[in-house]
Amino acid sequence: MNAPLPPPALDQIRAHEAEMIEIRHRIHQNPELAYEEHATSDLVAERLARWGWEVHRGLGGTGVVGTIRAGTSTRRIGLRADMDALPIAETSGKPWASKVFGKMHACGHDGHTAMLLSAARHLAATRNFDGILHVVFQPAEEGLAGARKMLEDGFLDLFPCDAMFGMHNAPGVPEGQFVVVPGYAMASGDTCIIKVKGVGGHGAMPQSAVDPVVAGASIVMALQTIVSRNVPPLHAGIISVGAFLAGDAPNVIPGEAELRLTVRAFRPEVRDLLERRIGEIARTQAAVYGATAEVNYIRRYPVLNNHPAETEFCMQVIRDWLGEGGLQPQAEPVTASEDFAFFLEKVPGCYVNIGNGVGSQGGCMVHNPGYDFNDRVLSMGATYWVKLAEAWLRKA
Repeated sequence: MNAPLPPPALDQIRAHEAEMIEIRHRIHQNPELAYEEHATSDLVAERLARWGWEVHRGLGGTGVVGTIRAGTSTRRIGLRADMDALPIAETSGKPWASKVFGKMHACGHDGHTAMLLSAARHLAATRNFDGILHVVFQPAEEGLAGARKMLEDGFLDLFPCDAMFGMHNAPGVPEGQFVVVPGYAMASGDTCIIKVKGVGGHGAMPQSAVDPVVAGASIVMALQTIVSRNVPPLHAGIISVGAFLAGDAPNVIPGEAELRLTVRAFRPEVRDLLERRIGEIARTQAAVYGATAEVNYIRRYPVLNNHPAETEFCMQVIRDWLGEGGLQPQAEPVTASEDFAFFLEKVPGCYVNIGNGVGSQGGCMVHNPGYDFNDRVLSMGATYWVKLAEAWLRKA
């Protein structure tokens, strides 16, 4: 049986593919968590400088931005990759598996970094564009909002962008296909902590206590009515109680219980509604049982909104390169969250997904201890970045 053909990519990108795979494996073996990406950012900065990019470090703590200019145009765009790993013990068994116990690149950020580095090398060598190009290597995507931190540190003041673009790998999507969703493409992701306070007592004499477990259980059930009875049926919302913590002994009514929620929405107005109703229901249900509820609603990542013109532009770049088969038909939003949304709140742009493969070749879901980025799509992702940059900053 003939081996499957690799995904389409520029020959010049393929020529240094082995080096980029080696870089990817090196990053994978040495994973670093949010805001700890010191060795990774050192590697990125060294390679960019070697290839002729102006290098700026320190935004977001460990962020790296490379800038290169060609021609005379003042048009400017940013291409972003994330660098951080996750606190997961790897079980992939790959020769390049993590050397750091309890940490691994379980979301493919090692591949994202290598793809953008590969593109950066090619773009610096060819300079087949007219304008200003920023490559943005961001820390702390996994829950700690590195994009927001880079913006707070003045990213757009130092590196103004007419548009910004991001990319993530997508397990279960075939190699050679992209997923592009116009408009609201990824959900907001918030955390809510509800502390229910009652009066502790002996389990044999509940009449002398105020049971926060019963009140908490009532809150859990009442929360399920918010989406079904308050959110318009054609919109979407998710409220999941991931933890219910209370007590230590079977014969003791505790004085306090804690609920930990994740909350998702695809529309800013639905996000506002969920926050308001969670607070109302938690406090009211607790009061029914004589308890009180403290609600700490933490807004983490906003809805990721792909802008119309930039999204159509990305789709056309893919069509011109791969034909209609390069786009997954009927692409749908996903309920995961992504902090590239912070950039898209400030600058128009688009975030796409590149197929990581199906089955044993790239199909393992992200945030799984057996996950690994598929090296076969590295050159294809780099080629996408090159084609996008050259098309946006096309020479007159």
